[in-house]
Amino acid sequence: MKVDFRFINVGNIPEILPLMQDFTQHKYADEVHEERFVAMFAHEYDCVGLYVEDKIIGLCGLWYQTRHYSGKSCELDHFYIKPEYQGKGVGTQFINWLGDRLKSQGYEALELNAYKENTASHRLYAREGFEHLGLHFVKRL
Repeated sequence: MKVDFRFINVGNIPEILPLMQDFTQHKYADEVHEERFVAMFAHEYDCVGLYVEDKIIGLCGLWYQTRHYSGKSCELDHFYIKPEYQGKGVGTQFINWLGDRLKSQGYEALELNAYKENTASHRLYAREGFEHLGLHFVKRL
């Protein structure tokens, strides 16, 4: 399956809202997602859409930083592929494309957090060479 990877900008936010609704199980209103995406794009953030025949089938946010334990790195955020495209090598294609692109720009690592219940994604990340270093905690204010 031929997958195209395209950077999304603020003007494309309406296109990715249905995917974010699926990803978050409709936990937040579109307006909340849109407000957050606008704020995220104002920082060290990119978003990539995954397309098959000009149809968006997935997305992934990218945060850029330098960290003491990983150096110059990119953190994958809200990496989501529609269920009917999961298990078909799309995630592997994306990770390889992104890794090659970032390595050529001097990046040293890819990072991510994964929901503990999403064991299928854990298997993908392990196959792709990600190490399980710790746990991610959130305290709601």
